[in-house]
Amino acid sequence: MRVVEIASPGGPEVLRVAERDVPEPGPGEVRIRVAAAGVNRPDLLQRQGRYPPPPGASDIPGLEVAGRIDALGPGASRFRAGDAVCALLAGGGYAEMCVAPEPQCLPAPAGLDLVLAAAIPETFFTVWHNVFERGRLAPGESLLVHGGTSGIGTTAIQLGRAHGARVFATTGSGTKRAACESLGAERAIVRGFEDFVALTLELTGGRGVDVILDMLGGATLGRNLEALAIEGRLVQIAFVEGPKAELDLNLVLRRRLTLTGSSLRPRSVAEKGAIARALEARVWPWLAAGVVRPVVHARFPLAEAAAAHRLLESREHVGKVTLVCEPASA
Repeated sequence: MRVVEIASPGGPEVLRVAERDVPEPGPGEVRIRVAAAGVNRPDLLQRQGRYPPPPGASDIPGLEVAGRIDALGPGASRFRAGDAVCALLAGGGYAEMCVAPEPQCLPAPAGLDLVLAAAIPETFFTVWHNVFERGRLAPGESLLVHGGTSGIGTTAIQLGRAHGARVFATTGSGTKRAACESLGAERAIVRGFEDFVALTLELTGGRGVDVILDMLGGATLGRNLEALAIEGRLVQIAFVEGPKAELDLNLVLRRRLTLTGSSLRPRSVAEKGAIARALEARVWPWLAAGVVRPVVHARFPLAEAAAAHRLLESREHVGKVTLVCEPASA
């Protein structure tokens, strides 16, 4: 089978097409004939040598795919050969075939082609677990999403709005502000030109927001605390601007704030499977009804993975970037 592998740590040019043996599904696993794979920022970090795969995972990048079940390993019983699925992986997605733990597979949502389905797992698992399970966002509360036009951002805006929350977002330009608001953000704030703390306080009548989903880190940490309401929750999922910052503990104590965060890739199959079941019960109906829809900015052939990485690094996209292996009809 064809795969895209990382020749050595470096820029997008180190991605190369290679031939590998077709993997065999182990106990509790399924093999998927990949129609499309999502491209995510952790893939960029892995390519740079900054995010190695966990023990036992494939060295091939790619954390999410959609396609059709090709074979079942011992003990796998939910799906049958030919079923259309999307799946969360610990690696191995940039390939014509991959294996995935069956609990991390979900039926491809009805009405979506497989390229759109491939754009779901990594961001939807991440947003659901962090905003709704760790952040405990409730209907009627408010959510601030940093990086509103990223794959995570476009997902969080839609899921927050579908859940009945007020949603605000930050982004990098006026054009991207319009994109965030078209997805359901009540107000998108252009970082560098507008003060997100002042505006969120103004928009919430001085109260602040209940939940912030942040992937920036660094100096943004202190500003986030200022924007949170009493009993507010800050959920950290990345730190593009750096992993360290000063923390005003007095503010945490006075406002009874909660700071939490998580990383998805190292989690156990059982933990990821529990998130999958929650998504199927709560979010799949929204997808079926068209209330929520994955946003795909661009599709590239598998062999053009380097171009896909360059686009993601440019930050000129809105939503997800995918690699297509075959025709994407569901």
